[in-house]
Amino acid sequence: MSKQIQEQLQAMAQRIDELESRAALRDVVTDYCQGFDQHNWEQFISAWHEDAVWEIGPPFGTFEGHDGINTAVMDVLYPAWRETHHLSSNLRLTFQDADHAHGVSDVDCMGATPDDVVQMINATYTDDFERRGGVWRIVRRKVKMHYFNPVPNAQMSAPT
Repeated sequence: MSKQIQEQLQAMAQRIDELESRAALRDVVTDYCQGFDQHNWEQFISAWHEDAVWEIGPPFGTFEGHDGINTAVMDVLYPAWRETHHLSSNLRLTFQDADHAHGVSDVDCMGATPDDVVQMINATYTDDFERRGGVWRIVRRKVKMHYFNPVPNAQMSAPT
């Protein structure tokens, strides 16, 4: 096989790997949102590497590793929210190399507190992803909140 064909095959393999990685990273972002909203801990935590850092920012804080993330979810966030509905969009991915990527996405989240106050939250997620053992996950997520506001007279209830 000629050197030119080998180079073309290698370039094609790299492009295919990046396409597959992009699909996997979209799934990671989705697992975060769906896992959190559906209280599916296994789906949610599958988005994170064991040593990940989650910088939620004020008023919540920074949490490290699966134990810290568990504390954030179970002791801080779930008690504050009766329900949440995340919608992430505008995911922009850049690759540093085959196993390291950076992502920026926007999120709108509507939630209701235990006393039925509906809140609208908008933020930007800035993520560092790593592929370890063939699996992409978040190693660092920084949340920049743009607004966190009550929605007067709104209700979150199923249609009747």
